[in-house]
Amino acid sequence: MKCIILAAGYATRLYPLTENFPKPLLKVGEKTILDWLIDDIDRSGKVGEYIVVTNHKFAPIFEEWAPGHRTPIRILDDGTSSNETRLGAVRDIQFALDECSLGKGEEDILVIAGDNLLDFSLVSFIDYAISKGTTSVMRFREDRPQVLSRSGVAQVDGNDRIILMEEKPSVPKGNWCIPPFYFYRKEDVHLVSEGIEQGCGVDAPGSFISWLSATVPVHAFLMPGRRYDIGNLESYHKAQEEYPALMKEA
Repeated sequence: MKCIILAAGYATRLYPLTENFPKPLLKVGEKTILDWLIDDIDRSGKVGEYIVVTNHKFAPIFEEWAPGHRTPIRILDDGTSSNETRLGAVRDIQFALDECSLGKGEEDILVIAGDNLLDFSLVSFIDYAISKGTTSVMRFREDRPQVLSRSGVAQVDGNDRIILMEEKPSVPKGNWCIPPFYFYRKEDVHLVSEGIEQGCGVDAPGSFISWLSATVPVHAFLMPGRRYDIGNLESYHKAQEEYPALMKEA
C-alpha cells in the first residue's frame, strides 16, 4: 500500500507561521504534525512508501525533512507557487498517481491531509477498510450547521455505506462529517481521472468521494475518537496545549 499525503496548500490563515514554512511540518510537542501521523500509520506495517505532494515553494523544506524515516518518503513538487495557482486536492492526487505510476490499480492507496491530528490510531481505520473490501472514509457526528457547510457531509445506511455525500452543502442533509482521510481500494484508483473528467470538484479532496460514492460502494468508518483540524492560529495553539499530553496518556 502507498500513502499519499496532501501538503500543497499555503495555509494563509496561519500566517505569519506558514508564510515561508509548510503547515504539516509545524511542531506539536516534540514532533511535527506529519511525524505524528506517519509514526502512527507505520504501526500498521502495511504502508511501503509515503508520497508527499507539496508545492514548489515548500518542496525544498520537505526534502530536508524526509530522510531518516523508517519508511521511505517521496516528495513531489506540483509546480505551483501561490495560493491562487494551486491545483486543488483532487488534481494533486491525480498528479501523484501519474508521477508514481499508481493509476493502474495495482495497490490500495491511503490518502490523508497533512494538517490533521487524531487522538486514536489510523490503524483501526485501515483494518476496517480492508475488512470491508471497498473504498472507505471516516465519519464523525457534527451538529453545527456552520461547520457542516464547510465540510463533506454524508448520509449513511445501516451497514455504513454512504448513500449520499455532498461537499460543503449550503443546506446539509445529514450530520455525518467526513474528514480528509480516505482509503482507495485498488480497483477504484483509476476512477480519480474519470471523476475529474466528469466534472467532480477538484479543490476539496472529498469532492471525489462525493462523486465516487454514487458510482461504487463506499463505506464510512465511525471514528472512535476526535481530530484536531489545524486550520488557524487558534486551533494550532489548542493542539499544542492538548495533544502531546493526550497522546502520552494513550
